[in-house]
This record gives sequence, C-alpha cells and structure tokens, in this order.
Amino acid sequence: MAQEELYRKYSGVLFGMCLKYSRNRTEAEDNLHDSFMVIFDKIGQYNHKGSFEGWMKRITINTVLQKYRKEKYLDVVTDNITEEVELENESMNISLSTLLSYIQELPNKYRMTFNLYVLDGYSHKEISELLGTSTGTSKSNLARARMILKEKIEKENINIA
Repeated sequence: MAQEELYRKYSGVLFGMCLKYSRNRTEAEDNLHDSFMVIFDKIGQYNHKGSFEGWMKRITINTVLQKYRKEKYLDVVTDNITEEVELENESMNISLSTLLSYIQELPNKYRMTFNLYVLDGYSHKEISELLGTSTGTSKSNLARARMILKEKIEKENINIA
C-alpha cells in the first residue's frame, strides 16, 4: 500500500528523468521500474538529509547510469573537442517534445553527459566519476552533444522557415 502511494506520487517526476536519459519511451519505462525496485529495496537507508525526492532522483540517475556502464554504452571518446557550443534561446523555434527527441537521439555517451551537466547540474568532475571517464572526456562529450543538438535545431528552423 505504501509502495503504491509512493509510486503514484513520484512516478511522473522520475519518469521524466528516465526519459531524459533513455533512448526511447520503452527504455525509460524499464529504467523507471528498475529505479523503483532499488528505491523500495534501499528505502531504509534514506537518512533524512536533504529532500526525499532528491534522494530518489539520485537513485534513478545512478540506476540508469549503472545499467549503461554494464552494457558498455559509455565507451571513451577520442574526440578532443573543448570549445563550448552555445544554444541561443532566441534562435530556438522548437517544441519541447522535439528537443527531447533530439536529446534522446544523441549517442549514449553524449546524452548522459549533456543531461548530467546541463539539465541536472553535475560538474565535469562528478560526471567523470559517475561515468568512469576523465574530466576531459566529459567536456569533449558535452561539446559534441551541444554541437549535434545545435545542428539539429538549426536544420529544424530552416525547415520551418
């Protein structure tokens, strides 16, 4: 009963996180299920420091990343791109669902890094620890992800115009 209530209250938020880190809806649903299994298993370890929702979000992110590490989706990138690619808001004439689909289409290593850095506020040092890579690889993956997204958005805006 309590697990069902917990699921109903937080599944929407956590599913949104899973969508960001997954390649498609089906994979996100699997990741949400796996995350709740870990949450239910480890709920006794929550020590009431910080928000409960934040604790569950961290478990969700770690569960998804652990799954990708096991499947070797996060192989080290040899690209050495360090310049920052900025996405300008005023030039973005794109729906949120389209942007999410573009993020989901990114190669796994780029998608994970982009989400952790841009959407969830992790540092490159934290990302490198989570993904088992170097900080240089994290920076390179972020730059590559931004470049790919920028190209897709610019192409979308050309098609709209």
